[in-house]
Amino acid sequence: MTEQNTTGAVPAPPEDAVPAQAAVPAQAAVPARDEAFARAEAFAADPLAANPFAAPEVPAAPKDRRKLFAALRWTAAVLVFAAVGTGVAYGVTQPERTDIPGLSTKADGRWTYPALAKPTLPPGAALPFAKDNEGGIHYAGLAQLLLPPPTGSTPDSTLKLEKDEVVAPDTFLAEYEDSVQGKMKDQFTNEGLRQIVGRGWLTPDGTRTRVYLLRYHSSGFADTFKECNVGMHLKGTHTIVDADWTKAKGKAQGDQAAPPLGGVSLYAEPAPVGDEQAKVGCIRSGDVVGVVLQTRKGEVATVPFHQTVILQHQLLR
Repeated sequence: MTEQNTTGAVPAPPEDAVPAQAAVPAQAAVPARDEAFARAEAFAADPLAANPFAAPEVPAAPKDRRKLFAALRWTAAVLVFAAVGTGVAYGVTQPERTDIPGLSTKADGRWTYPALAKPTLPPGAALPFAKDNEGGIHYAGLAQLLLPPPTGSTPDSTLKLEKDEVVAPDTFLAEYEDSVQGKMKDQFTNEGLRQIVGRGWLTPDGTRTRVYLLRYHSSGFADTFKECNVGMHLKGTHTIVDADWTKAKGKAQGDQAAPPLGGVSLYAEPAPVGDEQAKVGCIRSGDVVGVVLQTRKGEVATVPFHQTVILQHQLLR
């Protein structure tokens, strides 16, 4: 006879009747959504740890270092431009022109002059064209304003000079015809001529150059000198006319970096000429009148004539 269960409890099944539960992997215990959030938080907290292949962030340079680097860059740039500018200036002022873009590679006949230097003025003296110098007075020694002779020239021994290159009025007047010398001498006496200086030289091409500077009491008195103009009565010439100065101005200002050529006039003896041609440059600069006279057998070369007048003009500015 079978025994009945009188306790009411459900009997436990036999141990071998319960199937074994499969093992759950560890990562399955963390949902995929929570894993994504964890990675995002880790990346926000430490990007390099979360992404070891990312490039490291470069820290910004301190402000003082940035200023130092900027100053060094600008200093280097200034030095480069200064070096280039110096080289260009040297090339233009030298007679060798073969390496200068835009200029002729052939020699143009110009002379080589020493570097020009204006004399030092006395303390407190005004420049000749300063606002407080209405008379246009040159306070420098007059002989110091004479153009120096070019390289390779020899002094003109026929030019009579006194001490400090002073020229007597009669010596200067000898450049003119006898018929006008008396009138010119009276003008010198009555119209405030103070001094004449001169310098002369000969160049290997046969050109004779004489430069005269006439100083008056002021620019108003200097304007009374009329024998440096069309129709001037130079000895040995039959007539004097205007020379072609338009092209000369442009060329001179481009090559010589000349200031504006106000007060400059050029004149020439037209063909037919005798044994020599004469060309004259007249410069009016405040209280000083400059007369540049060149003569040469056949014809006076244009380029050195223009060059001489322009350089003398620069010294009187």
